[in-house]
Amino acid sequence: MNKIGKDFMEKTKFQYAERSDQSLGYPQPPLQKGNESGEVIDLPKPDNLNLEKIDLRKAIENRVSVRNYSQDPLALEELSYLLWCTQGVKEVIGSAATMRNVPSAGARHALETYILVNNVEGLEEGLYLFLPIEHKLSKIISDNSVAEDVSQACLDQTFIKKSAVTFIWTAITYRMKWRYGERGYRYMHLDAGHVCQNLYLSAESLNCGVCAIAAFFDDKLNAILDIDGEEEMAIYLATVGKK
Repeated sequence: MNKIGKDFMEKTKFQYAERSDQSLGYPQPPLQKGNESGEVIDLPKPDNLNLEKIDLRKAIENRVSVRNYSQDPLALEELSYLLWCTQGVKEVIGSAATMRNVPSAGARHALETYILVNNVEGLEEGLYLFLPIEHKLSKIISDNSVAEDVSQACLDQTFIKKSAVTFIWTAITYRMKWRYGERGYRYMHLDAGHVCQNLYLSAESLNCGVCAIAAFFDDKLNAILDIDGEEEMAIYLATVGKK
Protein backbone atom coordinates (compact mmCIF):
# COMPACT_ATOMS: atom_id res chain seq x y z
CA MET A 1 0.00 0.00 0.00
CA ASN A 2 2.83 2.42 0.76
CA LYS A 3 3.94 2.40 -2.91
CA ILE A 4 0.60 3.30 -4.54
CA GLY A 5 1.56 6.89 -5.32
CA LYS A 6 4.97 5.91 -6.64
CA ASP A 7 3.42 3.15 -8.78
CA PHE A 8 0.91 5.60 -10.21
CA MET A 9 3.64 8.01 -11.30
CA GLU A 10 5.70 5.16 -12.77
CA LYS A 11 2.88 3.51 -14.70
CA THR A 12 1.58 6.76 -16.16
CA LYS A 13 4.92 7.77 -17.65
CA PHE A 14 4.61 8.85 -21.25
CA GLN A 15 6.64 5.97 -22.64
CA TYR A 16 4.04 3.48 -21.41
CA ALA A 17 1.15 5.16 -23.20
CA GLU A 18 -0.98 2.96 -25.43
CA ARG A 19 -3.01 4.10 -28.42
CA SER A 20 -5.82 6.34 -27.29
CA ASP A 21 -9.49 5.84 -28.08
CA GLN A 22 -9.30 9.06 -30.09
CA SER A 23 -6.62 7.59 -32.35
CA LEU A 24 -8.67 4.40 -32.68
CA GLY A 25 -11.64 6.38 -33.95
CA TYR A 26 -13.96 6.07 -30.98
CA PRO A 27 -16.52 8.88 -30.63
CA GLN A 28 -15.68 11.83 -28.44
CA PRO A 29 -17.59 12.18 -25.15
CA PRO A 30 -19.86 15.23 -24.62
CA LEU A 31 -18.22 18.56 -23.77
CA GLN A 32 -20.27 18.97 -20.57
CA LYS A 33 -22.89 17.21 -18.50
CA GLY A 34 -26.50 17.77 -19.46
CA ASN A 35 -29.23 19.36 -17.43
CA GLU A 36 -30.67 16.32 -15.72
CA SER A 37 -32.99 18.11 -13.27
CA GLY A 38 -34.84 20.21 -15.81
CA GLU A 39 -34.75 23.28 -13.54
CA VAL A 40 -32.30 25.89 -14.81
CA ILE A 41 -31.37 29.21 -13.23
CA ASP A 42 -30.12 32.03 -15.40
CA LEU A 43 -26.93 33.74 -14.31
CA PRO A 44 -26.00 37.36 -15.08
CA LYS A 45 -23.97 37.47 -18.26
CA PRO A 46 -20.24 37.90 -17.56
CA ASP A 47 -19.85 40.78 -20.00
CA ASN A 48 -22.53 42.76 -18.14
CA LEU A 49 -20.84 42.55 -14.75
CA ASN A 50 -19.53 45.79 -13.29
CA LEU A 51 -17.05 44.71 -10.65
CA GLU A 52 -14.08 46.35 -8.97
CA LYS A 53 -10.83 45.98 -10.85
CA ILE A 54 -7.78 44.80 -8.96
CA ASP A 55 -4.12 44.83 -9.91
CA LEU A 56 -2.92 41.31 -10.72
CA ARG A 57 0.22 41.67 -8.63
CA LYS A 58 -1.86 42.82 -5.66
CA ALA A 59 -4.22 39.86 -6.09
CA ILE A 60 -1.29 37.44 -6.15
CA GLU A 61 0.42 39.01 -3.13
CA ASN A 62 -2.85 39.08 -1.14
CA ARG A 63 -3.72 35.47 -1.88
CA VAL A 64 -4.01 33.40 1.30
CA SER A 65 -6.34 30.62 2.41
CA VAL A 66 -9.24 32.07 4.42
CA ARG A 67 -11.45 29.90 6.64
CA ASN A 68 -13.38 32.55 8.56
CA TYR A 69 -16.14 34.42 6.74
CA SER A 70 -18.56 37.20 7.53
CA GLN A 71 -22.32 36.64 7.32
CA ASP A 72 -22.61 38.93 4.30
CA PRO A 73 -24.15 37.11 1.32
CA LEU A 74 -22.52 36.67 -2.04
CA ALA A 75 -24.41 38.46 -4.80
CA LEU A 76 -25.59 36.37 -7.73
CA GLU A 77 -23.53 38.63 -10.00
CA GLU A 78 -20.44 37.81 -7.95
CA LEU A 79 -21.07 34.06 -8.15
CA SER A 80 -21.56 34.42 -11.90
CA TYR A 81 -18.19 36.18 -12.12
CA LEU A 82 -16.38 33.48 -10.13
CA LEU A 83 -17.88 30.75 -12.30
CA TRP A 84 -16.86 32.66 -15.42
CA CYS A 85 -13.29 33.08 -14.18
CA THR A 86 -12.93 29.42 -13.29
CA GLN A 87 -14.75 27.62 -16.12
CA GLY A 88 -16.10 30.35 -18.42
CA VAL A 89 -16.43 29.34 -22.06
CA LYS A 90 -15.02 31.84 -24.54
CA GLU A 91 -15.61 29.80 -27.67
CA VAL A 92 -17.31 26.54 -28.64
CA ILE A 93 -15.61 24.79 -31.54
CA GLY A 94 -18.45 22.69 -32.89
CA SER A 95 -18.64 19.43 -30.96
CA ALA A 96 -14.85 19.18 -30.79
CA ALA A 97 -13.79 21.44 -27.93
CA THR A 98 -14.45 24.47 -25.77
CA MET A 99 -11.97 27.27 -25.21
CA ARG A 100 -12.23 28.44 -21.61
CA ASN A 101 -10.66 30.91 -19.18
CA VAL A 102 -8.41 28.19 -17.74
CA PRO A 103 -5.94 25.91 -19.53
CA SER A 104 -6.65 22.21 -19.94
CA ALA A 105 -4.65 19.43 -21.55
CA GLY A 106 -5.75 19.23 -25.18
CA ALA A 107 -8.70 21.52 -24.37
CA ARG A 108 -10.40 18.45 -22.92
CA HIS A 109 -11.79 20.27 -19.85
CA ALA A 110 -12.73 17.13 -17.96
CA LEU A 111 -13.88 19.08 -14.90
CA GLU A 112 -17.47 19.75 -13.86
CA THR A 113 -18.34 22.39 -11.25
CA TYR A 114 -20.89 21.75 -8.52
CA ILE A 115 -21.87 24.62 -6.25
CA LEU A 116 -22.94 24.14 -2.64
CA VAL A 117 -24.96 27.28 -1.89
CA ASN A 118 -25.29 28.50 1.69
CA ASN A 119 -25.59 32.27 1.38
CA VAL A 120 -26.13 33.67 -2.11
CA GLU A 121 -28.71 36.34 -2.86
CA GLY A 122 -31.51 34.98 -5.04
CA LEU A 123 -30.60 31.30 -4.69
CA GLU A 124 -32.07 28.64 -2.43
CA GLU A 125 -29.66 26.73 -0.24
CA GLY A 126 -28.64 23.46 -1.80
CA LEU A 127 -26.55 21.88 -4.53
CA TYR A 128 -26.27 23.08 -8.13
CA LEU A 129 -24.38 22.08 -11.28
CA PHE A 130 -22.80 24.78 -13.44
CA LEU A 131 -23.56 24.54 -17.17
CA PRO A 132 -20.57 26.43 -18.60
CA ILE A 133 -21.57 26.51 -22.27
CA GLU A 134 -24.93 28.13 -21.44
CA HIS A 135 -23.54 29.93 -18.37
CA LYS A 136 -26.45 28.76 -16.23
CA LEU A 137 -27.03 26.71 -13.08
CA SER A 138 -28.95 23.45 -12.90
CA LYS A 139 -30.55 22.82 -9.52
CA ILE A 140 -29.83 19.37 -8.09
CA ILE A 141 -30.82 19.48 -4.41
CA SER A 142 -32.85 22.16 -2.59
CA ASP A 143 -31.99 21.29 0.99
CA ASN A 144 -29.96 23.13 3.60
CA SER A 145 -28.87 19.81 5.15
CA VAL A 146 -26.56 19.05 2.23
CA ALA A 147 -23.98 21.46 3.68
CA GLU A 148 -23.76 19.28 6.80
CA ASP A 149 -23.32 16.19 4.62
CA VAL A 150 -20.51 17.79 2.61
CA SER A 151 -18.82 19.02 5.78
CA GLN A 152 -18.87 15.51 7.26
CA ALA A 153 -17.50 14.05 4.04
CA CYS A 154 -14.63 16.56 4.33
CA LEU A 155 -13.51 15.33 7.75
CA ASP A 156 -15.91 17.69 9.59
CA GLN A 157 -14.32 20.89 8.32
CA THR A 158 -17.08 23.11 9.68
CA PHE A 159 -16.14 26.26 7.76
CA ILE A 160 -17.80 24.62 4.74
CA LYS A 161 -21.15 25.29 6.44
CA LYS A 162 -20.20 28.92 7.09
CA SER A 163 -19.06 29.71 3.56
CA ALA A 164 -21.28 31.57 1.11
CA VAL A 165 -20.59 28.86 -1.48
CA THR A 166 -18.35 25.86 -1.82
CA PHE A 167 -17.05 24.91 -5.25
CA ILE A 168 -16.83 21.14 -5.77
CA TRP A 169 -14.96 20.01 -8.85
CA THR A 170 -15.40 16.57 -10.32
CA ALA A 171 -13.68 14.97 -13.29
CA ILE A 172 -15.41 13.13 -16.12
CA THR A 173 -12.59 10.66 -16.57
CA TYR A 174 -13.28 9.50 -20.12
CA ARG A 175 -13.32 13.07 -21.40
CA MET A 176 -9.58 13.13 -20.68
CA LYS A 177 -8.79 9.42 -21.16
CA TRP A 178 -10.33 9.47 -24.64
CA ARG A 179 -7.26 11.41 -25.80
CA TYR A 180 -4.57 10.55 -23.25
CA GLY A 181 -5.38 7.12 -21.84
CA GLU A 182 -4.21 6.41 -18.30
CA ARG A 183 -1.87 9.40 -18.31
CA GLY A 184 -4.98 11.54 -18.47
CA TYR A 185 -5.47 11.00 -14.74
CA ARG A 186 -2.42 13.20 -14.16
CA TYR A 187 -3.86 15.96 -16.32
CA MET A 188 -7.20 16.03 -14.49
CA HIS A 189 -5.42 16.96 -11.28
CA LEU A 190 -3.28 19.57 -13.00
CA ASP A 191 -6.43 21.12 -14.46
CA ALA A 192 -8.00 21.30 -11.01
CA GLY A 193 -5.02 23.33 -9.82
CA HIS A 194 -5.42 25.81 -12.67
CA VAL A 195 -9.11 26.27 -11.88
CA CYS A 196 -8.67 26.73 -8.14
CA GLN A 197 -5.91 29.29 -8.56
CA ASN A 198 -8.22 31.34 -10.79
CA LEU A 199 -10.82 31.18 -8.04
CA TYR A 200 -8.34 32.47 -5.45
CA LEU A 201 -7.28 35.39 -7.63
CA SER A 202 -10.71 36.41 -8.92
CA ALA A 203 -12.15 36.31 -5.40
CA GLU A 204 -9.71 39.02 -4.32
CA SER A 205 -11.57 41.61 -6.42
CA LEU A 206 -14.80 40.73 -4.53
CA ASN A 207 -13.28 41.01 -1.04
CA CYS A 208 -13.81 37.28 -0.70
CA GLY A 209 -11.62 34.65 0.87
CA VAL A 210 -11.05 31.15 -0.49
CA CYS A 211 -9.81 27.91 1.05
CA ALA A 212 -8.95 24.92 -1.10
CA ILE A 213 -9.82 21.50 0.31
CA ALA A 214 -8.29 18.19 -0.75
CA ALA A 215 -9.07 16.23 2.44
CA PHE A 216 -12.31 14.32 1.92
CA PHE A 217 -13.70 10.80 1.97
CA ASP A 218 -14.03 10.16 -1.75
CA ASP A 219 -16.85 7.63 -1.58
CA LYS A 220 -18.94 9.79 0.77
CA LEU A 221 -18.58 12.91 -1.33
CA ASN A 222 -19.26 11.02 -4.56
CA ALA A 223 -22.43 9.59 -3.01
CA ILE A 224 -23.66 13.08 -2.06
CA LEU A 225 -23.13 14.18 -5.65
CA ASP A 226 -24.78 10.97 -6.92
CA ILE A 227 -21.78 10.03 -9.05
CA ASP A 228 -20.08 6.66 -9.30
CA GLY A 229 -16.48 7.58 -8.45
CA GLU A 230 -15.16 5.97 -11.65
CA GLU A 231 -16.72 7.58 -14.70
CA GLU A 232 -17.06 10.76 -12.66
CA MET A 233 -15.21 11.45 -9.42
CA ALA A 234 -14.83 14.29 -6.94
CA ILE A 235 -11.36 15.74 -7.24
CA TYR A 236 -11.14 19.09 -5.34
CA LEU A 237 -13.16 21.63 -3.34
CA ALA A 238 -12.85 25.26 -2.31
CA THR A 239 -14.93 27.39 0.02
CA VAL A 240 -15.71 31.04 -0.74
CA GLY A 241 -17.08 33.76 1.52
CA LYS A 242 -16.91 37.45 2.27
CA LYS A 243 -13.94 38.44 4.43
